[in-house]
Amino acid sequence: MAQDIRDLFKEEGIQHETMSKNHQEKFLEKLDKALPISNKRHFNWLQVAASIVVLLGLSFGAFNYFKTMPSSTNTTVAETQPMVVKTLGDVSPGLKKVEDYYLASINLELSKMAYTPETKDMFDGYLEQLEGLDKEYQRLSVELTELGPNELTVNALIDNLKLRLNLLYRLRSQLQDLPDDVEDTSKSI
Repeated sequence: MAQDIRDLFKEEGIQHETMSKNHQEKFLEKLDKALPISNKRHFNWLQVAASIVVLLGLSFGAFNYFKTMPSSTNTTVAETQPMVVKTLGDVSPGLKKVEDYYLASINLELSKMAYTPETKDMFDGYLEQLEGLDKEYQRLSVELTELGPNELTVNALIDNLKLRLNLLYRLRSQLQDLPDDVEDTSKSI
């Protein structure tokens, strides 16, 4: 199977041909015409924009670094630290478990709720009540922080969590009592 290519050329009668002396120059000329090399640099707007952004950033940083406060005015600013609000978990580990239980149950119930356009008004009403209870819970937490733990405040915080959970149970019950045609549309959404 293997044949020498020279033998094949002899059989076909192909003579040894030589290339012209200026063959390489002609080839390079044709190549330059087909793929011209551009020595012109293109103006790249992206590079200009990036340069401007860097320049502005450095200018702003230098301005803030070298800016000095006027020394002629002697104003003192009282540093106030934000008040850290205590929660039931800060009072005792047992109360932390109670608080975590109620908050987890509330979040679980909220995640189970199916919101549909037909139940929008009902949801909005309950969410307003829950928002009011949450504000009350925050107020009671501030009271717990300022006055310290006392039985009334701790009980009020726990009752607030119970009431929020009961509201969500009532909402779930009302959603289950809706007519079947409303539930069918809520499942399709």
